Amino acid sequence: MLTLPSSHRVYLACGSTDLRKSIDGLAAIVQEGFGLDPFSPCLFVFCNRERNKLKMLYWEHNGFWLFYRRLERGTFQWPTGNERTTVVSSRELRWLLDGLSLSQRQAHAKVTAETVI
Repeated sequence: MLTLPSSHRVYLACGSTDLRKSIDGLAAIVQEGFGLDPFSPCLFVFCNRERNKLKMLYWEHNGFWLFYRRLERGTFQWPTGNERTTVVSSRELRWLLDGLSLSQRQAHAKVTAETVI
């Protein structure tokens, strides 16, 4: 299971991406296409047109991690839209990886507690 610190941002590339690209091609999309730094402490997630494969790019210390996931059945509920990327929480990423949509209406909303009583 992939676990990220809550301080790390997760960027989803909206729409489809040609997943024949490997580390250098995906890093170029992050830098040139999205205007983001591929070496930042962020996870960049890409999905193919059929929505059954994902690649995740992550820089750690001195090299890139490239994670790949292929579904044998079903599809990911991938966001589409006019934006190039959308930022999600690690919780929402887990929903996507489990085949759920980003807007889980029955999920408990995040509460930021300030006092006990």
